[in-house]
Amino acid sequence: MDLKLLLTTFGMVFLAELGDKTQLATFCFSADCEDSRLSVFLGSAGALVLSSLIAVLLGAGISRFVSPTAIKLGAGIFFLVVGSWTIYSAMRT
Repeated sequence: MDLKLLLTTFGMVFLAELGDKTQLATFCFSADCEDSRLSVFLGSAGALVLSSLIAVLLGAGISRFVSPTAIKLGAGIFFLVVGSWTIYSAMRT
């Protein structure tokens, strides 16, 4: 196991998830359910693990046909487009 890759992945995913809509939804579920916070934790943790598994499997499959550079470039362009669209939408209102 590559410890550096493990820690880098953990750090990036942890930082990316802080304050996002998934964490806010989990926060709201937890605030509503005093008796079953463990269920909220296990449900949200399971969902993150499953979505990460899907991402790893898709990434491994796609990387057989598309170079990592092209994947990174595509992801970067996607985030720039979404960010630009979000800024544009915010300025219109």
